[in-house]
Amino acid sequence: MASIPAVLRQRLTQLVVEETPHAVDLRRELHTHPEICYEEVRTSTRIRAALAEAGIAHRGGLAGGTGTIAFLAGASDRSVALRADIDGLPIVEENSCGWKSRTEGRMHACGHDGHTAILVGAARVLGRLATECALPNSVRFLFQPAEEGGAGGRRMVEDGALDACAEGPAVRRIYGLHNFPGLALGALSTRRGALFASSDRFEITVRGQAAHAAWPHHSHDPIVAASAIVLALQSIVSREIDPVDAGVVSTTMFHAGTVMNQIGSTAVLQGTTRALLESTRTHIEARLAQVASDIARAHRCSAETRYTRGYPVTRNDDASVAEFQRIVREELPGQSLEHMDAPVMGGEDFAFYAERVPSCFYLLGMEDGRWRSAHLHQPTYDFNDAAIPHGIEAMAMMALADRLE
Repeated sequence: MASIPAVLRQRLTQLVVEETPHAVDLRRELHTHPEICYEEVRTSTRIRAALAEAGIAHRGGLAGGTGTIAFLAGASDRSVALRADIDGLPIVEENSCGWKSRTEGRMHACGHDGHTAILVGAARVLGRLATECALPNSVRFLFQPAEEGGAGGRRMVEDGALDACAEGPAVRRIYGLHNFPGLALGALSTRRGALFASSDRFEITVRGQAAHAAWPHHSHDPIVAASAIVLALQSIVSREIDPVDAGVVSTTMFHAGTVMNQIGSTAVLQGTTRALLESTRTHIEARLAQVASDIARAHRCSAETRYTRGYPVTRNDDASVAEFQRIVREELPGQSLEHMDAPVMGGEDFAFYAERVPSCFYLLGMEDGRWRSAHLHQPTYDFNDAAIPHGIEAMAMMALADRLE
């Protein structure tokens, strides 16, 4: 496939300009009405309405009910997929903007409202373009629920989101994006191999013997034991993992006791682990339980560990990254391409797509001199609407220009 004709590139840019106001309005509407993991009923209804208004074929009800797939036919039997996550977070918003969340305890603190608006915009742009000329590739748009801890990506895959179906051929490659507040506005960045870490969780229940707080010698104090466990867990990464590798063990919750003057009988620790290699992930899982048990026993207590595997490493395909970089250089001269030196230790359930088909997940920059964002998952975070046209154009061009060889 030759490069995209200049006239087609110009038409794409024009359509992006025309669709951007609609996308910005949608983004702010979604931000005002955030919904969390598998509860995105209003959000998915709004997505499908925007697709129907543009005459784009789509199917809902995936991944437990709130996932949606949209389809555009192309001139060949090759299919490119583009994915957006649609869920918010259980965080109280502290912004004062006109589109601040109206749902107490819920907000879009990770920019999924922006991701969704970008993908709806890309679908509408490509839908309009398809009425004027044949698209070179069939395109599949995945609007996925429950990225924030619910593994919605896995359920989308299980429901056939990547498979051949009546609406189109099987997906040959998939692209996804995530906004990145520390990157310059409109810049695109990715890397080969591991991009995001695996993301697992653990719960350690320490059991001892209760006693009056004035007579601690009658207790087997689970709070002291659990405190020692918190510290000992840090040695797994600092003393057992190769320093040129990467791993994280973070204890993020500690619950114990019910009254001031009693040493209780139990303490519960919860937290998360991260790794970039499967061997490191497996080592952390095994050693976490061993360390907890041994430290508890040294304090005359016992420890039971429940370890739950979450998202695998999000690992980009080398050829897909090369194709992404080619497209940005050749077809998106107005957008800068930034190399990503190191992976991010955050988790991302795009990993479940990447395990099935060649993939490229990339970052979209948000920073400019007039706008500076809080970090992801902070209560003052907001999506920079100026990034929306950059995201729409990038996503649409991935679908148009990918050679799928």
